[in-house]
Amino acid sequence: MIVTREQREKHEALILAPYALRSSETRGRKYNEPDDRYRTAFQRDRDRILHTTAFRRLEYKTQVFVNYEGDYYRTRLTHTLEVAQIGRSLARALGANEDLVEAICLSHDLGHSPFGHAGEAILNELMAEYGGFNHNKQSYRIVTELERRYPEWPGLNLTYELLEGIAKHETEYDTVSQGDFDPTLRGSLEAQIANVADEMAYNAHDVDDGLRAGLLEVEQLHGLEVWRLAQAQLGWNGKPLDDNWRYQLHRTLIRLQINDVIDMTARRLDESGVQSPLDVQRLSYNLAGYSESFARIAREWKDFLYANLYHHYRVMRMTTKAKRFVSELFNAYFEEPRQLPAEIRAQFDEHGKHRAIVDYIAGMTDRYALQEWQRLFDPFTRT
Repeated sequence: MIVTREQREKHEALILAPYALRSSETRGRKYNEPDDRYRTAFQRDRDRILHTTAFRRLEYKTQVFVNYEGDYYRTRLTHTLEVAQIGRSLARALGANEDLVEAICLSHDLGHSPFGHAGEAILNELMAEYGGFNHNKQSYRIVTELERRYPEWPGLNLTYELLEGIAKHETEYDTVSQGDFDPTLRGSLEAQIANVADEMAYNAHDVDDGLRAGLLEVEQLHGLEVWRLAQAQLGWNGKPLDDNWRYQLHRTLIRLQINDVIDMTARRLDESGVQSPLDVQRLSYNLAGYSESFARIAREWKDFLYANLYHHYRVMRMTTKAKRFVSELFNAYFEEPRQLPAEIRAQFDEHGKHRAIVDYIAGMTDRYALQEWQRLFDPFTRT
């Protein structure tokens, strides 16, 4: 049996809630294209994200730990995949559009520089007088300008709904870049789900990575309410937290968040009386998110990670080194642009010298940035 795009669109009309975005009702793409025979518009968007250079490079970009510190730890790629998995679970339970949620989740970190937030911070400082640098805005630029996959137009020619979801991505640590979209409208429910899925993923997996790396100790978790909830669900009896128990802990931390977000979001959806995607966006508050009680638990949890993991002395040492690597790369290229590949120099007229150099550095993986630093500054490394 062959399932056509039209049949998939009819299926969406049957199973999605009235407040969900339907692919058949998309506001379309900037450049006209014929519809695909078998994929909906949002499925096509997702596939285009997966085939980008920027997506592949996430494999060697820092989440918390630089790639060479071990193969176990999350990278931007594995983080992104975990966000997408959580996002689909939430969307499925709430009657939202899974394909659009997945596409937003897969694209939300495309613009991250090497070395995570440390790389982003130093690029923002270097570009302070030239528009700054923000990975959300960079993600948007990647899919609308920098990825060149089609001879007819720049970017990926994604649907309006996906671009709006990228432009309105927000978490506690990320700012919203409205782009060309109505700032009086909130993100769609699908965009809101992607936002909370991002937070849920890093809350859970950063504990797992921190314990595995020895930067966090089980004894430190005893003061956290989320740990007490997880311990009660696990029936953990105080035995050493080996690999198996740590996996059970990670899974339980995700489950606690998912259950709370689904229950609370469903309640808000019911109480708000929304009957269309536009109703969702016109509200003065987000529908997708934690309950008030779990938000307090998550706040304690995030504060704990901020103090004990993200500011651990070993992480801070790498953060400091990363800022030095990135700033020295930028300054070397700026002072002598002929050290750059010809295709990067060719972008000076279109994007400006500063922005073209930052685009080049932001697209690097951790590994490539370190190798490039060695080629530029180590006299014993071949150029």
